[in-house]
Amino acid sequence: MDPSLSTVTAWSYGLAGIGYGLFALRLSIAGSPSLRRRALLAATTLTAIWGFLGLAFALTQAGPVLAIGGLFDVLRMGGWFGFLLSLILRPDAEPAGGQQRTAWLAPVAAILVGAGLLAQAMLALRIEVFGDPGRLALISALTAAVFGLVLVEQLFRNVPEDFRWNLKPMCVGLAGAFIFDIYLFAEAILFNRIDADVFSVRGFVHALAMPLVAVSTMRNRDWTLKIALSRRVIFHSAALMATGVYLLMMAGAGYYARFFGGEWGRALQVAVLFAALLLLGLLVISGSMRAKLRVMVSKHFFSYRYDYRDEWLRFTQALSAHDGKLAMGEHVIKGLADMVESPAGGLWLKDPSGRHFVQSARWNIPASPVQEPVTGGFCDFLAESGWVINLEEFRMSPERYRNLEFPMWLSQVANAWLIVPLRISDDLIGFVVLTTARTHIDVNWEVNDLLKTAGRQAASFLGQTQAADALMEARKFDAFNRMSAFVVHDLKNIISQLSLMQKNAERHRDNPEFQRDMLMTVEHSVDRMKQLMMQLREGTTPVDAPHGVDLAAVIGRIQRAKSDQEPVPELELTAKVAATGHADRLERVIGHLVQNAIDATGKGGRVWIKLGRQDEQAVVEVGDNGHGMTPEFVRERLFKPFQTTKKGGMGIGAYESFQYVQELGGRVQVDSTPDVGTRVRLLLPLFDAHLGMTAAVTGSAG
Repeated sequence: MDPSLSTVTAWSYGLAGIGYGLFALRLSIAGSPSLRRRALLAATTLTAIWGFLGLAFALTQAGPVLAIGGLFDVLRMGGWFGFLLSLILRPDAEPAGGQQRTAWLAPVAAILVGAGLLAQAMLALRIEVFGDPGRLALISALTAAVFGLVLVEQLFRNVPEDFRWNLKPMCVGLAGAFIFDIYLFAEAILFNRIDADVFSVRGFVHALAMPLVAVSTMRNRDWTLKIALSRRVIFHSAALMATGVYLLMMAGAGYYARFFGGEWGRALQVAVLFAALLLLGLLVISGSMRAKLRVMVSKHFFSYRYDYRDEWLRFTQALSAHDGKLAMGEHVIKGLADMVESPAGGLWLKDPSGRHFVQSARWNIPASPVQEPVTGGFCDFLAESGWVINLEEFRMSPERYRNLEFPMWLSQVANAWLIVPLRISDDLIGFVVLTTARTHIDVNWEVNDLLKTAGRQAASFLGQTQAADALMEARKFDAFNRMSAFVVHDLKNIISQLSLMQKNAERHRDNPEFQRDMLMTVEHSVDRMKQLMMQLREGTTPVDAPHGVDLAAVIGRIQRAKSDQEPVPELELTAKVAATGHADRLERVIGHLVQNAIDATGKGGRVWIKLGRQDEQAVVEVGDNGHGMTPEFVRERLFKPFQTTKKGGMGIGAYESFQYVQELGGRVQVDSTPDVGTRVRLLLPLFDAHLGMTAAVTGSAG
């Protein structure tokens, strides 16, 4: 070995030996009967011995020292295996998702340690029964490093979140040491030699892990952890182990390609390695491979196929997802399909007529124009039984599905496999057709029960969505009907005004003043009907913003319009007041109140309109000495739609008036006594000319 490298190696392994030796001494002084403490003490002691042997080899370059160091390297790895397994395979561990079958971890660790010791012994004695003993030692060391990384990953994933802070330093340190070993031995296998530079700093790398292990030891003095293995952890561990085995095989293939390739050896090795990495990438992203591995884990490591908590959380999250990429129906299909590794499916729901089921959503399958009758034998079977229909089972044993009328269109759906009914109570609202799974899945009672229960949840979710859509549609119709009621009410007033003018036309047709009034009335009626048409198109809210309205002018127009009725309204204008609002709507509101007052008062009665100010509000008072209203009617019915005391009334005007005044920020006050009269006061916000000008300028500038 190069002298400079010998110095680096001596310092590197000496640092590891001293560090782990002091750590082992500290653990032995602390003393603890805990099994995990003893396992940690054994691992640190063996690592310290391994470090000192590395130091001795760097100083002496003696072959026997290197051989003994190799044996203790394997024993050191076995010590860390034992410590990690003591944390994972606890006898009092709480089961998760069924009874765990994790006893295989300990035998695998023992086999790897035994194989490593055998390989080191064959290397020391130069026994070549199974080929080059040095290569066997490298392969066993790489396999052990991969398994150690699997144990660290499995431990970290299974620890509850509140315990991860305690274990995180140790897991980072050990994982880093194992990854370094994987790199060292994988390169050695590829090039059939150990990189001296990398080997010289190996002790230093392992020494860096010691403080991190010590930090976790201080955080877990008794190493009492609540660890429960889950399917997800087993899946990732199995995937990691399979990746390690695959890389070992590809490394061997690369080595032999180089060894037997002659002049093309290095080029062939690079090509093999690139092809191996490309194939590994394809396997990692392959849904079929993930499905096969997941089924294998569930089948061989757990007594129940599903972790129901994870399945339910994932399915609920799929139903409630609002990412915009998939519609609601597609979320239902995908959620059910993921439970059985199906790659595609379609959803059939009732059409608007309610007489057929039609395809309303699809995921990775073509569109289908099929209409399945709601009252047919197929849908009746789904509604009555609630069974999940396995088409493969139906083709082999149709007698199991008694009274099932198989629709012909299902045979035309490519790879159709399962039919999941969507029921609310005993009402079938739809069904999902799933295609054949990516891997073979035995559709047993557990799969059927899970799909039936998930189908009920999906049906409830779809039912709520449909009910929400129906409610929104009903609200739109309600808003349209309310707007139509307002328009009909205004049309009634216009028709009444035109009818009254028609009655007086015969008597006053030669009167020029009447003709002028008639033309003004017709013009006003036409303008009003145009506004009503615009209101039908735009909605009940006025298109333009509120502005200043001269209330005296509005009241004057109302009096002139009512002047041919009895009693004629009396005016009392104490001030010229401008209110915030819309002239036509305020004229309609006040005119409605005046007309109600006239209708409630006999010809000998009295109706008046007063205009004034009160603080920062305009006050319009409409009063009469007519028959009045009871306090109960005013309190409970006056401002509700379709409530009226008039025989021919619609009960819309008071409601519309109240709503509009509320929108402006005003109030309506009513004082009424039966057989005495009624007084209605509108309190409207005053229009500030300065603020109005500012708003106008701001609006034009914008």
